[in-house]
Amino acid sequence: MPSFTTDDDVELFYTDEGEGRPVLLLHGWACDGTDWAWLDTDLARDHRVIVVDHRGHGRSGPATTGYTPHLFAADAHQLIRALGLHQVVVVGHSMGTIIASVLAVERPEVVSGLALVDPVYGKSDDGLDQVLAGITRNPHGAALAAFASFYGDAAPNWLAAWHRRRLLGTPANVVRDALTGLYSGPEGVGRAAVGRDFLARRRAPILAVYAGASGHQSAEWDRSVSPASNNRFEVWAEHGHFLHEEDPARFAHLLRDWLPTVEQSTTKC
Repeated sequence: MPSFTTDDDVELFYTDEGEGRPVLLLHGWACDGTDWAWLDTDLARDHRVIVVDHRGHGRSGPATTGYTPHLFAADAHQLIRALGLHQVVVVGHSMGTIIASVLAVERPEVVSGLALVDPVYGKSDDGLDQVLAGITRNPHGAALAAFASFYGDAAPNWLAAWHRRRLLGTPANVVRDALTGLYSGPEGVGRAAVGRDFLARRRAPILAVYAGASGHQSAEWDRSVSPASNNRFEVWAEHGHFLHEEDPARFAHLLRDWLPTVEQSTTKC
């Protein structure tokens, strides 16, 4: 089994396929790298594609040091360096959008571009503490309730069933701590009041695709934080949170259309 051991002795499962420009795929909360199966298959035709299961998720081992976005990002950076990579396009979904953003801020030398699928940063304080309290009291129950709202009308029924089963197989402490880590304390950069200045430090070109009825408002917040002319924001209002799985061909086409702009930006640098 391909694995990598971090500095704090967490064993991470990952796959490494294809040849060409490296792309790192980061999954979301209570998920694993299989969310990228369709995109991995597409990109590996002409890219080197690395897919990792975050600590505590999927086939990676548990951690004693916690589950914060900064720790997840440190894991990703260690894996990038262990593989001998330098300029990597990082694609993240949900929690993975925050991890990717932290990586881009703290290790800008290794991130050439950010492709972010329905980012979960920029959350206002309204009701957020109540959500975190619910996750703390009943991690799986609260997470199942949240996941129930994550799908668009066109999502196949099996998609939610697959995600529910995987969620229930994720340890309760990981479900709880991974979410609270995104929005709690000075490192909770998913909270708008904490993350605005932090996220403004991203310098890599950004492609952010938002889903659902609230996507326009979220995209405008993101644009206000990262107004660079080479950033691109889209809203797929008809899709849910897992838009890259609801319409994998459309997302792969969008990503392929955007990747050459990253290459041009990197060349100029």
